[in-house]
Amino acid sequence: MYIPRYFKVTNVDEIWEFVQENSFGTMVTTKQGKLIATHLPLQLVKEGDTYYITGHVAYGNPQWRTFETCEDVLVMFQGPHAYISSSWYKQENVPTWNYQAVHVYGTASILNEEELKQDLTKLLQKYEKHRKNPVLWDKLSPEVLEKQLKGIVGFKIKVQEIQAANKLSQNRNEDDYQNIVNKLYEEKDLNSQQMAQLMERKFKKDK
Repeated sequence: MYIPRYFKVTNVDEIWEFVQENSFGTMVTTKQGKLIATHLPLQLVKEGDTYYITGHVAYGNPQWRTFETCEDVLVMFQGPHAYISSSWYKQENVPTWNYQAVHVYGTASILNEEELKQDLTKLLQKYEKHRKNPVLWDKLSPEVLEKQLKGIVGFKIKVQEIQAANKLSQNRNEDDYQNIVNKLYEEKDLNSQQMAQLMERKFKKDK
């Protein structure tokens, strides 16, 4: 991923926090030179000093069969993004787009049944624990669990390289920056609103 120096993120803790908050990612592999992508919920797991991205796909999804032959797996995570009009700057310039993105590269392997059960338990805990009637692993019937396990394949990706970009108008002066935030708040779409909040938090944090 091309990242100008203004926008490159190198703080590992910040990157992994972003991944956990934006955990619906895109996994890309290749088969005989053709790209294959799946969009899916993923989890971050740390074992000692090693990080893994874990998840599962449907058994009928052919992508998991590429893990043995594919040297590199790419996983992409994306946060809010928004169009930035150059009319919001004091001096003449061209429009651009603000965004957050993380690319993770690694090698994938298949989870055994016990590892898959543990991963699914954590996944349900993450998204269900706050609900009034949580659907947790230990509350599901053995019949349902057995049927579902037969229909999916779990995997883990050993992280070998991370690339992260926060393009949030850091290269603009303070007046332009604040005006961008104000104008984004005036936009009607959710992404612009989220970008305005993100830029505002970052400005306060960096001051």
